[in-house]
Amino acid sequence: MTPVAEKTELYRGEFEAFSASRRASEPAWLRRSREEAIARFQERGFPTTAEEDWRFTNVAPLARTAFRRSGPGEAAGVRAADVAALGFDHAFDGHEIVFVDGRLAPALSSIGPAGGLQICSLADVLSREPERIAGDLGRLLGGAKHSPSFADLNAAFLEDGACVFIPAGLVVEQPIHLVYLSSRAAGTPTLSHPRTLVLAGRNSQARVVESYGGVPGAVYFTNAVTEIALEAGAVVDHYKIQRESEAAFHVGLMAVVQGRASRFTSHSFSLGGGLVRNDVRQLFAAEGGECVLDGLFVASGAQHTDTHTVIDHAHPHCTSRELYKGILDGKARGVFVGRILVRAGASKTDAHQTNKNLLLSREALVDSVPQLEILASDVKCKHGSTTGQLDPAALFYLRSRGITEAAARSLLVCAFAGEVVGRVGVPALRRGLERNLRERLPGIRDREIQEAVL
Repeated sequence: MTPVAEKTELYRGEFEAFSASRRASEPAWLRRSREEAIARFQERGFPTTAEEDWRFTNVAPLARTAFRRSGPGEAAGVRAADVAALGFDHAFDGHEIVFVDGRLAPALSSIGPAGGLQICSLADVLSREPERIAGDLGRLLGGAKHSPSFADLNAAFLEDGACVFIPAGLVVEQPIHLVYLSSRAAGTPTLSHPRTLVLAGRNSQARVVESYGGVPGAVYFTNAVTEIALEAGAVVDHYKIQRESEAAFHVGLMAVVQGRASRFTSHSFSLGGGLVRNDVRQLFAAEGGECVLDGLFVASGAQHTDTHTVIDHAHPHCTSRELYKGILDGKARGVFVGRILVRAGASKTDAHQTNKNLLLSREALVDSVPQLEILASDVKCKHGSTTGQLDPAALFYLRSRGITEAAARSLLVCAFAGEVVGRVGVPALRRGLERNLRERLPGIRDREIQEAVL
């Protein structure tokens, strides 16, 4: 048996039992999708550093760990307070649907009527009206050829997650909060495969927040896939807040397809997890679209966080802006690989990409690889990357004003992060992110200084 087969055989065996328990109640298209996905995963195995897209990230610790799916009822101890902690504030002013270990937790969810908006469990949709999403589930991932191994694993074990249906013309005033919480189940390390599907109708508007977290110190694996489709004129502001246990593994893929004159904004914050990988794949499927990708990753100790983004300008007259920042301390390692593709015929493209990284220790390391691939003329494209330490002159200036060195360092770090945090349009999240950064950066104690910076 090859090393790849040894690492995937566990998942194949668990898949056989999982699939057999669901075969009678599932439509043929879903069974076929599962079988094809697990076959691809077993053939490819886990990605290795020999592959270009994974050369900076070694997933061997994840592959060697024998995870298992937790059973129903094992997460009974999760409370509303655990969910509130993920929302970064004492309450979340909006619609909230909660999943614990990958399964809907109705008692912790609060969804109100909103003029045709539907927020529901994927498991419920697959049980009641599976044909409603047969053409959309998995479509945005680009087909089997382009589906990565972890996405195949998610498709094979797809069980539950959130479906958000935003009808044409509806403006959803309150944010939609999708919470994925991992508990401390007894026995071996657990895993879950959350799936999110957001379908935004013509000229609709909504803010969608995905929050991921778990019990501090717990070892688990969250393998998440999110698909977002925007029809013509739709506007979606998306937030991903990752606060997993620092002993946990998190792999997330978000695929976005935009229709004519639509606008998509992404705000990604990666603050937890021992080994984290986030992929964003965006496609302009028609003219006149706008896309903004903002992100901040903060890592310390031995954390490893890897972000890969692709913005695909497949049609003319589209605009994209991308800003990702990284803050690394201790022996942490960060990775940013951002690719902008301008296809032939995509004239009048306007694309800017920026990555800035701040290293707070001599042992912290970041790999930054901005990429432009331009196959069209009459375009405006640029990219840039900077990596450095705190400015000694700025530190000296603050020290000369009577501020301690620790407080001065924290002020400068928070100011560096503030460019991304300040763009968050959900007040509860913004306040919580600011507070979280202050807690991670000891030294800020003066309330007036805090408020001046953040």
